Amino acid sequence: MKGISLLNSLAIILGVVQTTCALGYNDQQQQILAPAANIKDNRPNIIFILVDDQDLLLDSINYMPNLNKHLAQEGTFYRNHFVTTALCCPSRVSLLTGRLAHNTNVTDVNPPYGGYPKFVERGFNENYLPVWLQNAGYNTLYTGKLFNAHTVDNYNSPFANGFNSSDFLLDPYTYSYLNATFQRDSDPPVSYEGQYTTDILKGKALDLLESAISQTDPFFLTIAPVAPHSNVHSNGPIIPGVDLKITAPISAERHKHLFKDVKIPRTPNFNPDEPSGVNWIARLPKQNESNIDYNDHFYRSRLRALQPVDELISEVVDILDENHILDNTYIIYTSDNGYHIGQHRLQAGKECGFEEDIRVPFIVRGPGVLPNYEELAITTHIDIAPTLFDITGLPLRSDFDGTPIPFKKELNSSDPVRHEHVTVEYWGLAIPEGKYNTLGPDNPEIITNNTYKSIRILSSEYDLYYSVWCSNEHQLYDLKTDPYELNNLYVTSDSPGNLNEGREILGVSLAKVIHRLDALLLVLKSCQGQTCIRPWDVLHPEGKVETIVDALDAKYDEFYNVQSKVSFSRCEFGYILDAEGPQTALTYRDGIEWHHWV
Repeated sequence: MKGISLLNSLAIILGVVQTTCALGYNDQQQQILAPAANIKDNRPNIIFILVDDQDLLLDSINYMPNLNKHLAQEGTFYRNHFVTTALCCPSRVSLLTGRLAHNTNVTDVNPPYGGYPKFVERGFNENYLPVWLQNAGYNTLYTGKLFNAHTVDNYNSPFANGFNSSDFLLDPYTYSYLNATFQRDSDPPVSYEGQYTTDILKGKALDLLESAISQTDPFFLTIAPVAPHSNVHSNGPIIPGVDLKITAPISAERHKHLFKDVKIPRTPNFNPDEPSGVNWIARLPKQNESNIDYNDHFYRSRLRALQPVDELISEVVDILDENHILDNTYIIYTSDNGYHIGQHRLQAGKECGFEEDIRVPFIVRGPGVLPNYEELAITTHIDIAPTLFDITGLPLRSDFDGTPIPFKKELNSSDPVRHEHVTVEYWGLAIPEGKYNTLGPDNPEIITNNTYKSIRILSSEYDLYYSVWCSNEHQLYDLKTDPYELNNLYVTSDSPGNLNEGREILGVSLAKVIHRLDALLLVLKSCQGQTCIRPWDVLHPEGKVETIVDALDAKYDEFYNVQSKVSFSRCEFGYILDAEGPQTALTYRDGIEWHHWV
């Protein structure tokens, strides 16, 4: 079957009702009404496979033959896909709302700043992707991990909205590979002690898929295995420092023999001789051989934990094919965040702004999607909800901070000025995983000053990362010449002794580029809606600047020199506005005095 056109899709939508709510800056909620029962609904089905903590840059997808055979070779691999927060719960909320974490204010994995209770408190249980698609006539189903702090005690207070059927993994057993607890629809939780969690999930996912196929409505099925997340032992809430042990993931018995000689890729940033980064990362000791051997074991364990996921992909595709709906089903594969292990001397984990943590696999197969194609344009997790609206024929919401990814065309050639930036933001803790202490025996194992704001700028001409930490330390990497982010180029105009004095990027001084990047980050760290998609329009509302190259025109030098600079007044564990420094940028208009954006 073929997917119907956008025009026909829109024809079956009866209307949009806007109701007042207290969720966001627009104070509006759009509800999509279901199509009339007598209209045959041929909109595409969607299967969304969301794994947990999978790396892209450490080659794990190369150990998944079914992923490559059924999805990558039959679809499009988005090489430059980024998350906006390198932590599972904030990233998942952003993915399911199309909004950056500073707009959801779900910034952690546990209350008071995050987790399922914060998601509910912020009103998103009535206002996120499954609710929108369900109201639009989709049969919505979900199995696996939803959010952190979604527990055996609070799963029904309230139940997660938006699903015709669901079967959730629940804390404190979410990350226990041999002691999972699932909760189906409105039933009480059921323990599966002694059984392998991903195999249980596969059975539930395939049952939900068969059920969805038997219905007449198009379906949206999310399959969210915990693999390859670390195994977590906890007797209560999964809170750092509270009876918590994080170890390598456990593999299924049939996979324990695999990859016995595989090691972490020995890239230049793997356990480097000299420290890199700033803040606590710059103080990390070089790892010894015992530590490296353990991390190689950890890496192999992650690859083994992904094998049942790879098997699941093959079975999902087979069922779709057998039922003759494969050609009318989008299959999307991604992870909630990336992962590092050994790079920059870091122990296993995420939560940083380095490439390993913010780049994730993003592979799409479906109607009209280019097969065996690699897309290089920037895409992000906050683009996913708008994209699903686009392919299902729903009008875009005004509170989306992302923009649709047009699956059916090559972005590089057809849209050369599609946004070149990624907003990256993080608040709170960094938690090293495994048995080795991060900073040595006299230092705490949990890092408490890991708050930062960053921006990635990427095009065929340049490839930059700029970051400001809550300690007010800065990072600037030119990934064209330094792809492993080992040489921090940050300089200021008043640092004459700096080794990078006189160095240029894009034909101008580093200081000049830094002023532009900082102003762009100032806009993006508090942007809303369209200003997140087109931030240069805030700085240059006359529309004469669309890229950083445009902004480097010498006539703008004084304008950027006098901008407020991104800074923090202190480090906080959550999004607390009076700790966040300046919030508004000056705008430039020819012949008119500069003023603050309103």
